[in-house]
Amino acid sequence: MSDTATPDTNATYRIAADELRQFIERYERLEAEKKDIADQQKEVMAEAKGRGYDTKVMRKVIALRKRDRDDIAEEEAVLEMYKQALGM
Repeated sequence: MSDTATPDTNATYRIAADELRQFIERYERLEAEKKDIADQQKEVMAEAKGRGYDTKVMRKVIALRKRDRDDIAEEEAVLEMYKQALGM
């Protein structure tokens, strides 16, 4: 800041800096929470694997559960058609 800044300019700068810092700190907290959640998800998969479940298939099931049923049915129909065309 220059020496010619008015008190209003200094106050505006401080307010903007404080707000910016708050946004950055909120984002950083969310990043930390996201890492914690990812670590917990890894633990769940490790536990499932330890109990004999196929985690690769589990991940596919999880992805499928996020999708629309009609989209899944359409994709499976096309896949089946392709497999039949290839004699599979």
